[in-house]
Amino acid sequence: MEAAARADQLAESGSQQELAALRSEWDDELESAARSADFRARALAFRAVGQFRWRAKEELLRRGLDDGSPAARGSALLSIELLSRDHPSTVNGVRPLLHKMAADAEENAAVRRLTVLALKNGSPQRETIVLLEGLSSDDRADADLRRAAGGVAQALKRRAAARR
Repeated sequence: MEAAARADQLAESGSQQELAALRSEWDDELESAARSADFRARALAFRAVGQFRWRAKEELLRRGLDDGSPAARGSALLSIELLSRDHPSTVNGVRPLLHKMAADAEENAAVRRLTVLALKNGSPQRETIVLLEGLSSDDRADADLRRAAGGVAQALKRRAAARR
C-alpha cells in the first residue's frame, strides 16, 4: 500500500497536517481492507494503521489480534509495537490478550516473538515480567522466543527499578 509508505514518511518528518489529510482520504478503504476475506488485505490494513500512526484505529488493531491469520495477527502486533513506542497505553490496553498470545504454545512462533517484542513498550508490570521470565526458561519454547522473552524481561526490570 503506497499510501501507508507515504504516511510513514510524513509521520517521520513530522508533517502532521499532511498525515491527517492522508488518513482522511484512506479511512474507508482501510476499514474495508480490514474486513476483507483475503488475509493479505487484512494484514496490509493492520500494518497500515501503524504506518499512519493512527491512534484512533487501536480498536481495529485489537480485532487484528483475534484474526484467524497469523500474518494478520503479526501485522497488528507490528503496528501495536510502533504505536506504543511513545504511548505505553497502546500495549497496556491489550495486555491480557498479549499475555495469552505469548503464553499459548499453540500460537505461531513468529507471532509469539512479535507479541513479546510489543510487550517491551508497555508499563513494567510484575505479571508481564514473570510471564516473560517463565518463557525465557521454558526448554520446550523456541530458542528465539526464549532469547527475546529474557531480553524484554530484563529491560522491563530495569525500567521498573529506574522508576523507584
